[in-house]
This record gives sequence, structure tokens and C-alpha cells, in this order.
Amino acid sequence: MDFAITDKAHDESRQGEALVIEPKGKGDRKLYIESYGCAMNFSDSEIVASILSDNGFETTSDYNDADVIFINTCSIRENAEQRVRNRLREFAITKVKNPGLVVGVLGCMAERLKSKFLEEEKLVDVVVGPDAYRDLPNLIGKVDEGQKAVNVLLSREETYADISPVRLNSNGINAFVSIMRGCDNMCSFCVVPFTRGRERSREPQSIVKECTELFNQGYREVTLLGQNVDSYKWKPHPTLPGREGFDGENPEVSPAGGDLEGAVVNFANLLEMVARIHPDLRIRFSTSHPKDITDEVLHTMKRHGNICNYIHLPVQSGNSRVLELMNRTYDRDWYINRIDAIRRIIPECGISTDVITGFCTETDEEHQDTLSMMDYVQYDFAYMFMYSERPGTLAAKRYADDIPDAVKSSRLKEVVAKQQHYSYQRLQAQLGKVQRVLIEGFSKKSDKDYCGRNDQNAMVVFPVNENYKPGMYVNVLVERTTTATLIGRVID
Repeated sequence: MDFAITDKAHDESRQGEALVIEPKGKGDRKLYIESYGCAMNFSDSEIVASILSDNGFETTSDYNDADVIFINTCSIRENAEQRVRNRLREFAITKVKNPGLVVGVLGCMAERLKSKFLEEEKLVDVVVGPDAYRDLPNLIGKVDEGQKAVNVLLSREETYADISPVRLNSNGINAFVSIMRGCDNMCSFCVVPFTRGRERSREPQSIVKECTELFNQGYREVTLLGQNVDSYKWKPHPTLPGREGFDGENPEVSPAGGDLEGAVVNFANLLEMVARIHPDLRIRFSTSHPKDITDEVLHTMKRHGNICNYIHLPVQSGNSRVLELMNRTYDRDWYINRIDAIRRIIPECGISTDVITGFCTETDEEHQDTLSMMDYVQYDFAYMFMYSERPGTLAAKRYADDIPDAVKSSRLKEVVAKQQHYSYQRLQAQLGKVQRVLIEGFSKKSDKDYCGRNDQNAMVVFPVNENYKPGMYVNVLVERTTTATLIGRVID
């Protein structure tokens, strides 16, 4: 089976990817930066590259040639952190050869461990949290003077809205656009609120401007990113010029975009604004939260053909008691209500999810509720993993991790088997149908085939045709499927 078990929003093919950009000129110093974790981390690395590029750095794909090495890290699972520590040991050999080499750790792992990282990993010179990237030139300067440097201050305002990210290792077609940072949800199993801080949204005009510039540069798909995009809400600051008398109770912006003067912009409004940039700019978003996704968002998706009919809606568990322990702030019935709304308003919508098996005190009967939820929804695909206790989370403080690994593993196998069945079934339902596909490039297996995703986020592979190039939309008739891919041919 070519179905993969992976972690939430993690593209395993990109883990540890070295990010390289075209030099603006002859850089004074060389930067090597590689990223681990979710799409937000890869997006953040583009911000880091932009900041340092403006400060005389050029990137290299070989860390042996670098003056500065950064690892952008993930803390969502223990093995993600161990992977980073193993990588640091490899860099130690390079530092012996080049004592002036600066080694830094960025992102969520840096924020979780803070200055303790300097004690545990003697190799590391710089530790920088997700809200302190503007300070990197100053911190590197301190290391050059012989000091260790740490900045893990979290911010209630920082969104990097004024920084144009450098698109790293891009295919020139798909781009991530961060619309907000942080998270206020406090799920008991999750470390993100402690590593990325409180939730704050970017100014909508800056998002529309970035997406417009991407389209004008030839990009044809943007993915709007946030830990919980449905809670996006931008309010103009009452003390800004022209905002006198703003009381925070103004009506929301009109669906057409309207005048943002004094308005509150929610996620449905933002989607509308980005969708109106151009019909050929395709829009995705991640991640949604069941407590926040509204019918207004669903109706906005239905109204615009360039907003993909695909929603990632993590369930985590199908049992209400376990969901309460997870502090997910919804129950089984609420989640089913949101699924029913999606099926009613957007019948062809693809739905994916996250599932955790073996959460604290989970019984066999409660595990069966998760399986029955999978039967009810019939997800297109899922990110599935066993519960892994993370230090500092509410679950680690409140509950014993009391489910044996063998039981967790057994339950995970049942979840995976069920999802394999439904993933294949959902793909089989596309046989004989025509899919609108954005060509992203050659397939991984052959340069004689193109690949791209359909509206529901399924990968589609089809023979190269000299009349069509990456970045173009084509209609593909699906003729067969594997367990994870649609295969067909272009039709006029």
C-alpha cells in the first residue's frame, strides 16, 4: 500500500530540507537553513531568509560551506525533537573544522527549551523563538563577539506582516501565506500555545497584497496558514490615524470586501477578499477547528470556484469524554453537526482529519467511538498517530499516560486499516470523472508524467503533453487509481 502514516500537517518528503534562494548580489556570509515540522515552520524559514538576505547573507545548499547554520524545529512529538538533536551531532564535525561557524536553533523546540538548550547542546550558539526572528542579525553579532545569544520572547503583536517572505525551493506555482500566528485553544495534548504564543491575526490588506503579488509573479495556488484559521479576526487599532472612536463593535466587512475603515474582518470575509484577486488563483487553507468553522465560511467556499472544496477538520477522538479531557471544546454531536453542514452545503467537499489513539484513560469502548466516527464521515485521508506525552502540556501535568504502548499501537493499526479502506473508496468514486488539475510539475516516479492536485486535494498523475506546462490548469479524465493517487489523461 502506498498510503503513509504521517504527523499533523507534516510533509515527510520535506523534513530536513535545505532552503536555497537566488542571491541578490554577492553575500558577505553564507547561510544554511533547514526546516522540520509543519507548513508554518517552512513558511517561517522563508521569513528568516528574507531578514538575513537583507543583512548580507546568501544561502547555500551545503552546510560545510556555511558561516551560519540554522535548524527550524518542531516540538509536537518527541521523535521530532530527537531528529533535531541527531542532526546537531552531524554539524559538530563541521564546527571542529570551522570554529567560527555559528549554529542556531529556531522555532518551537527553541521556545520550549529556551536557554536550557545551550546547556544541553554545547554546540549551539543561538536559540531563537518564533516571534524573535527580526532580532537575528543582532544575535549573530553577539555570537561573533564571543557570546551565546537567546531571544525567546513571545509577542502579542508580531505577525511579520511587513516582511515579504523569500520563496525557498519553490516550484513557482504553490505558496504558503501566513494569515495569523499563535493559538489560544489550549488543547491538553498540544505544546503549540506555549511555543508560538497567543493568537493574533495579520492585517487583511497585507495578506491580499502578498497574494496579489504572488499571482502577478506566476503563482497559481496559495494556502492560507494558521494554527486555527477559522478564528481569524482582525480589528483595526483604536489609536491608529483615522480610527478615532473605534469601539470594537463595528459591523463586519461586506462580503464584497467593502471599506475596511473601522470594520472587523473574519475568516469568511478574508476568504472572499483573496478569492476576488483573480479566478485563476486557487485557494486552500489549513487548519480548521471544529468549534469555529461556520456556515458563513462554507457558503463563501461554495460561492467561489477558486476556493478548493477541501477542509482539514481534526477530530482527534470520536468520544465526547476523551474530547473533554483533550480540552477540544466540542463534543461528538457538535463535530457531526459540522460534518453534516459541510456535506449539505458543499456535497463534493473532501475532508481529512487528525486522529490520536491511546490518549490518557481511553477505553476500548471509547476507541470504538473513534472508529464509528470514521465510518460516519468516511474521510478522504487522515494523519494518524499514537498519543505522545509532551512536557509542559496540560495533559502531562494533569493526567497519567496510562495506556500501554502495545495497546496504543494496536488501536492505531485499526485506525490506519479503516482509513486505508475509505481513502481508496473515495478515490475509486472518482473513476470516470473529469478533474480540474493545476499542474505542479513532473511526478516523483517519472519525467514522462505530470502531477497535480484536484479540488479535493487528491494527487492526480497523467502523461506529459507538450501543449500544457506547469502552472496551467487541465481537465483530466480519471481512468484508474492506486491507493493514494488518481491516474488519467488530459482531455479537451
